[in-house]
Amino acid sequence: MSFHGVSREALIGSATLGLIFITGYYIGKSRNRRYRMNTFKSHVGLKDEPVMQYLLSHSMREHPALKKLRLKTLEHKWNFMMVACEQSQLMANLARLITAKKAIEIGVYTGYNTLSIALALPEDGKVVACDVSEDYPNIGRPFWKEAGVEHKIDLRLQPALKTLDELLAAGEAETFDFIFIDADKQNYDNYYEKSLQLLRKGGIIAIDNVLWGGRVLNPAEDDLETQAIDKLNKKLHTDVRVTLSMLTVGDGLTLAFKL
Repeated sequence: MSFHGVSREALIGSATLGLIFITGYYIGKSRNRRYRMNTFKSHVGLKDEPVMQYLLSHSMREHPALKKLRLKTLEHKWNFMMVACEQSQLMANLARLITAKKAIEIGVYTGYNTLSIALALPEDGKVVACDVSEDYPNIGRPFWKEAGVEHKIDLRLQPALKTLDELLAAGEAETFDFIFIDADKQNYDNYYEKSLQLLRKGGIIAIDNVLWGGRVLNPAEDDLETQAIDKLNKKLHTDVRVTLSMLTVGDGLTLAFKL
């Protein structure tokens, strides 16, 4: 049977192709929307955005060594993992605000944020920097030295949970002022709980990637990283041990202030 000279098979084929096109369009649109949600970093999605450039040109006060390390990191293929400079400056200012002396960074990458925090601490301050490999931190080491803060950075090359346990065993509970979590997402809750033990009252835990490019809106069943982030976000929302702010900075930044 035909319709105005067009066979039934052709009509079915055209309808199928149309359905595939429409499905693909909406999947693509959804993916693009998800990507657009991950555009808060100045060096990833907003590097050509005039408003972001205005923000940077009217607020960034990078130490020369810090700027050099950022530009060096941008040459690396995984540079999207670097903490956005505007976010790093915010956290350094928070560390200064609470007169932080002891800090922990869980996840170092090239050490851009490590350097930023170290610069914010007093001369006898300390950043315990946790990573599992020295390959990326070695990129930052010369800049730590150039900035004159290498002595403030205690790089621990082992699983971060082991380092946190060692700090607790050494009697350093409730002695740290500022802790930044930016490592493997499935351990986020473990990092948070141990960090809370190490943090003094009035101290700050900063947690990165809490929006995770928008994937937290509907975590896939097989996406354990996103599920872990979403689970922690929900837990933090009702955690009476802290006060809370979640910001659309970088890929989403949560600030938890210990009560």
